[in-house]
Amino acid sequence: MKQMTVNGALNWASSFLEAQKAEWEKPAIEWLLRHHLQVSRSQMFMMMHDEVEPEVFAIFCEDVKKYSEGMPVQHLIGYEEFYGRQFKVSRHVLIPRPETEELVVAVLQKKQELFSNSCAVSVLDVGTGSGAIAISLALEDAQVKVAAVDLSAAALQVAKENAVHLGAQVNFEISDLLQTPMNSGQKFDIVVSNPPYIPNGEKATLAVNVREHEPHLALFGGEDGYDLYRRLVRELPLVMNERGLIAFEVGAGQTKEVASMLREAFPHATVERVNDINGKDRIVLCYGDLH
Repeated sequence: MKQMTVNGALNWASSFLEAQKAEWEKPAIEWLLRHHLQVSRSQMFMMMHDEVEPEVFAIFCEDVKKYSEGMPVQHLIGYEEFYGRQFKVSRHVLIPRPETEELVVAVLQKKQELFSNSCAVSVLDVGTGSGAIAISLALEDAQVKVAAVDLSAAALQVAKENAVHLGAQVNFEISDLLQTPMNSGQKFDIVVSNPPYIPNGEKATLAVNVREHEPHLALFGGEDGYDLYRRLVRELPLVMNERGLIAFEVGAGQTKEVASMLREAFPHATVERVNDINGKDRIVLCYGDLH
């Protein structure tokens, strides 16, 4: 029997997934094969006519079958790439999305505008999940002192492992939103959060890999999707320093409502709605005088 080539393996996966009528994406299949071959994307394209070892192809086939049943490719390979780094992921944490990288960029840019380069700036990431936001901020700016909270102990364990693996100094604590910092009297210059914002009624519309394999605690934000924002906006005045920055990621189409909440809670601050690279309104910033 002739051995399968790299190109043949990709074609087999495509044909199999089409036959299964599965929800799938070509980049995910390429990523899965690259993972098993331990090569970069450019290396893989140079190897299209090379043969794949039978044992490697067998493992790839098993993973493609699991992928066809809805398991995210990130869970199959164990990580997601975010801000140029590999973050461990599991069923206990939301898989970091590319648009969340833009939230990190927005925080870093606004931090430069608001604070002197000579002073340390305290940052809190609320609902940290895998730790992607908190760890990226800590590694990108040596002047920020980062803390992160999450309601899920299992998620915090993943975040702690990522921080150790990537060499980031982040203080992790369990907390229902801002309850732990509030109870201990902590104050911050910057609070950033990507909370659950999908309305409960939209569960059936989600892709099976999201609906069946990612934690609902990190996905759903109540009947209208705004429950967590309402709570955060109520609690934020108790943990913010007088001058600072609040940065939220929201669902597309949600910036107007969240901006309105922030304007009401912080009437002296500037509130800004920011579109992502695809032109969707995804980020809300509130900064300046917060008291």
